[in-house]
Amino acid sequence: MSSTIIQEGIEAKLQTAFSPYYLAVVNESNNHNVPAGSESHFKVTMASDAFEGKRLIGRHRAINSVLADELNRKIHALALHTYTVSEWQALNPEQVPTSPDCMGGGK
Repeated sequence: MSSTIIQEGIEAKLQTAFSPYYLAVVNESNNHNVPAGSESHFKVTMASDAFEGKRLIGRHRAINSVLADELNRKIHALALHTYTVSEWQALNPEQVPTSPDCMGGGK
């Protein structure tokens, strides 16, 4: 799937804030009951040294803080999968969780 304006903004902000070792931002809007071309549901998978020593809630809060404008005005859902670099290197990429099926919006 090609990058979009909101997706590119999310990627840029996360690159700047976290200097990630690995970053994948996926627009999952097409899995939901929204108009074609929407940018409302995203999944972020990121490995960064910035997460070292932080619990999961702290990692998510840090990302939510960086993406506060997007969360308040532009996107409806943000799935986060966060890892330290060592956690990521020990992980088989197929172990990264998939997003659940959409349960709302009439689907």
